[in-house]
Amino acid sequence: MRKSRVPLVLSGVLVAGALVAAALMYEPRGAEHAAPAPTGPAREAIGSPRGFDPAFRSRITQAEAYAKSRPGFTGIVVRDRRTGAVWRNANAATPIWACSTPKLAMAVDLLLRDDLGSITLGAEDRELMHRMLHASDNDAATTLWERYGGEKAFAPRFRSFGMAGIKFADGHPDTWGWILATANDLEQLIDFILEKVPARHRDYLVGEMRSVDGGDSLDTNQQWGVWGAGDKAAPGNKNGWSDDNEDGSWLMNSVGFVGPREQFTVAIMNNTQVVADGYQVGKETVTKVSEILFKDYFS
Repeated sequence: MRKSRVPLVLSGVLVAGALVAAALMYEPRGAEHAAPAPTGPAREAIGSPRGFDPAFRSRITQAEAYAKSRPGFTGIVVRDRRTGAVWRNANAATPIWACSTPKLAMAVDLLLRDDLGSITLGAEDRELMHRMLHASDNDAATTLWERYGGEKAFAPRFRSFGMAGIKFADGHPDTWGWILATANDLEQLIDFILEKVPARHRDYLVGEMRSVDGGDSLDTNQQWGVWGAGDKAAPGNKNGWSDDNEDGSWLMNSVGFVGPREQFTVAIMNNTQVVADGYQVGKETVTKVSEILFKDYFS
């Protein structure tokens, strides 16, 4: 959803820096949900389609050509958790306003802090979290952000989830909606969820991402972007979108997973550089990229 233009008031509990390290010490992904064991070189050929099977390499080539043909620029990262192969396009490290995608990182952080006993999530908190993930509810996100410490509390742990490149906007201090991130950052976040987060939380987050709102409202519909992979691919995603770019153009972002046992992690970030109808232009771009990569790939 659109980013909040109003700086938030810091409130809630600030947590000691030691919890950053603790967040990385949770149990690994359970075997019943883990991707199949790697069958090829781990992390092979980052930045190129090598390491993927020939059929998928062809899809990568088509997706890259399509993205280059579209307005603005698009950062893309795809990781095959079965083989370890990773493809990052040329804009994967280019910062783009993350819009609502950090709501997913907020949910991860709150669940981990609750486990550690530094906060206690009540029924209202969990309902707010559901609304934040299911329909990208801005008010729900703002309430949780203010209640549990704002930028000072959340930012260090966001980085501990692999989002090393994030930067908060100087002109909008302590605001969840003004964070610069890259496709690399978002893919690292979803990889952290699938590999590091305790099973009960991982299953909750995967379930929320697979059941996001598909309504017709621009402000809530999240069945686009990674969702373009199609029903057979069993996708899940958290999207972010906004017309709050410096030039008034639209930003359309999608991060999630695709395939049986969440085989692929995917992050697609599109700075449309389009003002009029930019939402539709960007939505088409990020959805088509995922469709080219994954539609009918899984039998």
